[in-house]
Amino acid sequence: MIVLLAAVATVFWLTWQVQIVFVAVFLALVFTAVLNPITALYGRVMPRPLATALAILSGVVVVGGLLTYVIASVAGQWERLAIQFSSGVDRLVALIESLPSPFEVEITQRSQWLGDMSGWVRQNSEELAARAAEGAGSVVEALATLALAIFCTVFFLASGTAMWRWFLSQIPAVHRESWRQAAGAGWQTFSGYTRGTVLIALTNGTLAGIFLAILGVPLSAPLAVLVFIGTFIPIVGAPLAMIIAAVVALAAEGPLTALFVIIGIAGIGQLEGHVLQPLIMGREVSLHPVVVALAITTGTLVSGVLGAVVAVPLVAVAWAVFTALRHPPAGDGVGGRQPPPEADHIDTDT
Repeated sequence: MIVLLAAVATVFWLTWQVQIVFVAVFLALVFTAVLNPITALYGRVMPRPLATALAILSGVVVVGGLLTYVIASVAGQWERLAIQFSSGVDRLVALIESLPSPFEVEITQRSQWLGDMSGWVRQNSEELAARAAEGAGSVVEALATLALAIFCTVFFLASGTAMWRWFLSQIPAVHRESWRQAAGAGWQTFSGYTRGTVLIALTNGTLAGIFLAILGVPLSAPLAVLVFIGTFIPIVGAPLAMIIAAVVALAAEGPLTALFVIIGIAGIGQLEGHVLQPLIMGREVSLHPVVVALAITTGTLVSGVLGAVVAVPLVAVAWAVFTALRHPPAGDGVGGRQPPPEADHIDTDT
């Protein structure tokens, strides 16, 4: 147990030292999991390199089209959205103040707090500017990470099978089948989680956009995209998107519409948890809610939003690999059961 904990701690330490490389490889695996079925479909009628290029081009067209649509929707209405959001916050504060409460905040006190905040901003303007410059550097790092991820994705899709076979050839023959079975289980879980999450996010975003459009909430398309993005952060992502949409609805259409938005998006969340998750992901990712909550909390403490996003798939893959290694195949020198017949198929897909 001590050796296992030491190994896990070493892996986390090494990952932290090369965080950009880890993020790039993780994104490359996500892109590969999503685009691999499309590449295989194209590969039936054309060479694999051409199929890879066409699959990546298809992904760029879809993502670029969505971003263009959102930017076009927001352009010219961003100021309106900011005003409505601010108005919604003011109405929410007024509603809270009208309720019976042991705490009373006078208008003069709120003005004093705002003045103190403005003074703090002025006094720390140089530090804030330095942090903004650091943010610009982070944008460059993000672009470099994305470029490295796309570069790796090209090779994973085009020659992933050959790369995996080369890696297996470096392992002693007596242990190769165990590695093959464990990696197959891990990849099946990761790809199932990734593709399932994308499908669920698309469904949530589409339903939220239709629902907000029916209620007449302004900028329903950007808010639907916000719900789509929030789906990738389990437990906390969707509620945050719901709060933002409800505040905008409160400012634009009033408290009754805001209440309908909360109820509707909460209903979409229930649909996701009780129908979409079991139907799309099935048993590929079966983690207890307590494990999911602890994984997200730990990931958030370690790496912020990035840790919250990658924590659940990493824990699911680790559990799948551990489960596979508990039953080593016959021929490994240890005994056990044979690998499932679909293991070779999983290896080929990777």
